[in-house]
Amino acid sequence: MRIIVAKDYAEMSKRAADIIASQIRINAHTVLGLATGSTPVGAYEELVRQYNEEGLNFGNVDTFNLDEYIGLGADHPQSYRYFMDEHLLSHINMDADRAHVPDGLAQNPEQECEEYDRLIRDLGGVDLQLLGMGGNGHIGFNEPNDIYTAETHVVNLTESTIKANSIYFNNENEVPRQAITMGFRTIMQAKKVIFVVSGKAKSKVVKEALEGPITPKLPASILQLHHDVIVVLDQDAASEMKLKDNFIMTDDQLFR
Repeated sequence: MRIIVAKDYAEMSKRAADIIASQIRINAHTVLGLATGSTPVGAYEELVRQYNEEGLNFGNVDTFNLDEYIGLGADHPQSYRYFMDEHLLSHINMDADRAHVPDGLAQNPEQECEEYDRLIRDLGGVDLQLLGMGGNGHIGFNEPNDIYTAETHVVNLTESTIKANSIYFNNENEVPRQAITMGFRTIMQAKKVIFVVSGKAKSKVVKEALEGPITPKLPASILQLHHDVIVVLDQDAASEMKLKDNFIMTDDQLFR
C-alpha cells in the first residue's frame, strides 16, 4: 500500500487524476473502473481539463462504473449514468458504447449482474479502479456485512446510506432502496486501485479501514490485501492515521 497525503481536496483530486491520466497515456486501451459520489468530482474535472488542454485521449478507453440504483433509468438526474455523463463522459472523446454502467431498469437485475461481470472478463478485467468510501466504510454499494460478496450483485441499501444519499434527492423517500453493485472479486482483481477519501468526517473510518482488522463489517478494509493500491487522502481524512514516512509516496514512485 502506498499513501499520498494531499494538503486539501483540490490537491487530492489533482493527484488522483494524474495517476489515471498516466495510466491512459501508458496504455491507450485501458479499462477503467469508476466511482460516483462527491469525492471523485474534482478528479473528473481535472481529467476533462487535461483532455481539453493537454490532449489526453479517451478514444480507446473502456469504463465500468461500480454501481447503479435499481429503478432509475439513465436519463434520471440522480442515476449514476447521468452523473457520469454530467461530470466526465459528455466532455471527452469517449465512445458512449464503451462507457458501461449497470442498467437500473433491467427486467432481470440478477441477469444484468451476470452480464456485467462477463463483459468485464471479456475485456480482460479492470486495469485501474478508482474507489471512494462511504461513511460506514462501504465501497460502491457493498455495505457492511458478514461476508465479502464476490460477484456483481443486488444489494439492499442501509438506512445510513439512504440518509447520506438523500441530499441528492428531494427527501429520503425518493432514494431507491436497492442497487446493483460490483462485487469484491472484480474490485480486488483490478491491476491497480486508487482509493480516494476526503474530509474530517471520514478520518476515523479511514484509520480503521487502513490500519485496523480486515473485516466485511468494514468493507474498505479488504483493500489492505490488494497487491497495488494507492491511497490518496487530504490532510483532514488522514488526520487520525499513524503514518510512517516510508508509506508516503513521492511523485517518481507512482509508476515503477
